[in-house]
Formats: sequence, C-alpha cells, structure tokens
Amino acid sequence: MTIHPVTGTVTQAAMRALMPADMPEVSRLHERVFGPGRYARTAYRVREGAPKGTPLLSQYCRCVAVGPRLLGSLNMTKVSIGGTGDALLLGPVAVDPEFANQGFGRSMINDAIDAARKDGVKLMLLVGDAPYYARMDFVAVPTGQITLPGPVNPARLLAIELQPGVLDSYRGKVTAR
Repeated sequence: MTIHPVTGTVTQAAMRALMPADMPEVSRLHERVFGPGRYARTAYRVREGAPKGTPLLSQYCRCVAVGPRLLGSLNMTKVSIGGTGDALLLGPVAVDPEFANQGFGRSMINDAIDAARKDGVKLMLLVGDAPYYARMDFVAVPTGQITLPGPVNPARLLAIELQPGVLDSYRGKVTAR
C-alpha cells in the first residue's frame, strides 16, 4: 500500500466482492463510521427481517481494500417491495474517514449498479442524501409509495431505475428476500 504523506491518497487499492471472511473488518469499519447507533440504520432493520438461512451477502456487495485492510464496504440486500422482486436495498456504504472523499464510495456504488443492471435487477433503493446520490441518478421516491421498517425521512428515500419506468410499479413495504 502506498499512502501519499501529505494528501493521504491511497494507491494500489482494489475493489472486490465482499466475502464472509471480511465481516469482522466490516463490523469494525461500521463502528468507526457510524458509531453505536449503527444497528438502528434502516438497512439493518430490513436484513433482520430476512428469512432464516438467507445469506448475509449478495453478489452485489463490494469492498475496497489494500491487502487485508478494508478502506470501504458496500452492502446490498435483495428485497421485494410490496411483493414485487428484482430490487436491491443499498446500504450501508461506509468509507474509512481516513480515506473519505477519494471516490471509493462512488466507485463501489457504480460497480454494483452496473452489475445489477446486467443481471436484470430492475430497481435499487436507499436511504441517503439526495445531493450525493443524485450524481449517480438516484431520485426521490414519491412520499408513501414505498415503506421501510422504522422511521425514515421521506426526503431521504431514493431509488434508481435500472430499467426505465419501473419505479411506478413498486409500491408497499420493503422486505428482505
């Protein structure tokens, strides 16, 4: 790993699939980034409702690493919305604060979007900051159209159509599948 002494920019970082063996490091990363309230995040609530035996990781989960050190991670959960499948819930995405604002989060998200689109996934949903995610074509979900477990600020419920025009066909409660 090479870290620039002044800017802290990392070189030789690689994006790869998130593996079960990475989960202890992902947990430590989430603790650093989100603190003790991390388990109250909506994505955790959705995954808690997954049927017993559901894999923790989907093929769309990503990480950025330099050797064994994770600089960032992206979880993606397969969900249905009101019984309609072919959707994903993005989150949480976390980048070590030491390596923030270097494009790692956006790279992981764009890679997951491309892979999901190629696989025929129709919609990706998240709870996040509209100005950040709008750069990747996420838009606000109309208030009340889609519901998540726990309180969610409706202005922060965003989606990207991976197939044009599908958002209107998704209505109801989000559940892990």
